[in-house]
Amino acid sequence: MCGLAGLFSPDDTSRIFDRDLLVRMTDAVVHRGPDDGGLHVEPGVALGHRRLAIIDVSTGQQPLFNEDGSIAVVFNGEIYNFRELTAQLQAAGHVFRTRSDTEVIVHAWEQWGRDCVRRFRGMFALALWDRNRRTLFLARDRLGVKPLFYTWLADGSFAFGSELKCLLQLPGFDRRLDDFAVEDFFAYGYVPDPRTIYRDTLKLPPACTLLLQAGGARTERRPAPQAYWDVRFEPDAGIGLEDAAVELRERLTEAVRLRMISEVPLGAFLSGGVDSSAVVAAMSGLSTEPVKTCSIAFDVASHDESDYAAMVAAQYRSDHQVGQVRSDDFELIEHLVDLYDEPYADSSALPTWRVCQLARQRVTVVLSGDGGDETFGGYRRYRLHLMEEKLRANLPPGLRRMIFGPLGAYYPKLDWMPRVFRGKTTFQALARDSVDAYFHTVSVMRNEERRALYADGFRRRLGGYEAVEVLRGHARQAPADQALALVQYLDYKTYLPGDINTKVDRASMAHSLEVRVPFLDHTLIEWAARLPEGLKLAGGEGKRVLKKAFEPLLPREILYRQKMGFAVPLADWFRGPLNETAKRALMGETMADSGFFDAATLRRIYTEHSSGRRDWGSAIWSLICFERFLARQGAAQKMETVTA
Repeated sequence: MCGLAGLFSPDDTSRIFDRDLLVRMTDAVVHRGPDDGGLHVEPGVALGHRRLAIIDVSTGQQPLFNEDGSIAVVFNGEIYNFRELTAQLQAAGHVFRTRSDTEVIVHAWEQWGRDCVRRFRGMFALALWDRNRRTLFLARDRLGVKPLFYTWLADGSFAFGSELKCLLQLPGFDRRLDDFAVEDFFAYGYVPDPRTIYRDTLKLPPACTLLLQAGGARTERRPAPQAYWDVRFEPDAGIGLEDAAVELRERLTEAVRLRMISEVPLGAFLSGGVDSSAVVAAMSGLSTEPVKTCSIAFDVASHDESDYAAMVAAQYRSDHQVGQVRSDDFELIEHLVDLYDEPYADSSALPTWRVCQLARQRVTVVLSGDGGDETFGGYRRYRLHLMEEKLRANLPPGLRRMIFGPLGAYYPKLDWMPRVFRGKTTFQALARDSVDAYFHTVSVMRNEERRALYADGFRRRLGGYEAVEVLRGHARQAPADQALALVQYLDYKTYLPGDINTKVDRASMAHSLEVRVPFLDHTLIEWAARLPEGLKLAGGEGKRVLKKAFEPLLPREILYRQKMGFAVPLADWFRGPLNETAKRALMGETMADSGFFDAATLRRIYTEHSSGRRDWGSAIWSLICFERFLARQGAAQKMETVTA
């Protein structure tokens, strides 16, 4: 895995960029590529790269050029079908000097142009410079496994990088915050693509390319990204459970096989859940050596799956290693702010960081089970959404709002009561349409909670904008007309790239560890999208076909137990060892001076949670993450003022 950065001047094609600046941009992500570094600077463009050597360790340095040096690429990721593409390109007359997957990219560009990415099977973020065409080409993989950020500078130049850290090195980088991104963060717990927390900086969305032309018409200087792929849900009613299970096992095994190509030590995360266990089972069938597996144990029984991981490890005789996350393991909070560069509030980033740290002690590449829930309907919220959809379908919208609106408004939020008595959220969801209801389900803080949280001035600046617009925008483009397919599609566009992939990418790259994700093989996802809804979720059971597929290979205790997740005990932390931390964050000067928040609401959130009257654990975690980000932001701006 690698890190990349670069600069481009579409107007002044004779401009020579500062080489030292390019070094600072790439050094900011040296953790992504500690093995090697490369730079290329010529009039109008500068490309930088940090390399974590995985394939063709001896000759795969970057930037990498075509035969005559007119095309250069910097690349982060893996093209798993590079051997097949190499053969096709050699047959077309292209000459290869290396055995790396990177060289496939420059020749594929020569052969197929912008459409080359449609032929890539893998995870990637890349920037390619074509001197003859005076063109800079950027692309990101279909599911957003690998990140790519970019911004336009005041002097008209364009800058990009694997992480915001690269762009923060730029003199005069615009650190003004995007108000809409702040609203998005407090709804989702992350900033969804294409926004970043910074007003004039963007993420290249998954499955998109961006092509910039030097010396072209001014209206083309800042083109919009173009999509080259989308998942389409077109169920095939002709396939049954047994046949689908057999084909799924074959397809997942192939996806695993492609991701086991490596010249460095390789292993797997093993949580003890269905997805990671299926990956380890497939790896074991493809390997002549015991698979190196690692898992995390929690000292809180309700969060600990290590016994299940040990069961799978014993069955496949894997070389298994276990680390422990303590219930007071919150020393990483400050570090996570630096790791993610912008507010990010998925608390499972803590154990994810730990398991990556553990894995890197023995391997450089690991396979994970991420993506199985999105692809095969594994989340509990999917089951609840389908139940609610059935009720919504049987009542006209006006009647639903009349009945469930008041119930949702006045029914108390009984966080301290057994789940059967906690109906407020369900009543609120039933009063909404499908997209609003799903947004209500996934939100860290509900609409009314965010409105109360914000200061009057900030609410006015939002001008009525609400974070649900992110989901509504994707829903309007959704090639799906079934209830489950719609929410899967929304997660593919938001939660998967913005939360899950972001979490794993930053945590793994912090340890120079490459994580490969078989369940996010786009051909597997395309096939799964054609499965009838009942093969994914039926009778309250998610991942139906996946569990059936691996019944011959995994114990029933693994396949058919209740999902636990990879969470930390936030509510207990903020009533116990982190109570003072929460108080200082919510009621300190940083939040008070920011202009975003209502001080009385911050006090109420802290008081209600501390007293046990209400569980504000996730909201407090989001607020602490935002407060730490603001504090770092302020410190950076003061430093820039001093050095200016």
